[in-house]
Amino acid sequence: MKTPIIKRFNFTMALQWLIFLPVILPLCIIFGALQGVMNMVEKMAHRMWADMEL
Repeated sequence: MKTPIIKRFNFTMALQWLIFLPVILPLCIIFGALQGVMNMVEKMAHRMWADMEL
């Protein structure tokens, strides 16, 4: 028997994505922004330290 090209749609998985995506997406954006800020502050601190040593 041939397998159908279109698989059966999993409604429970779609429902989980619809419920949790609005929670997960902003958290990812916020944590990514915080990580970028922390990396920039670290780079700036290293540059300031290197400039003060000269």
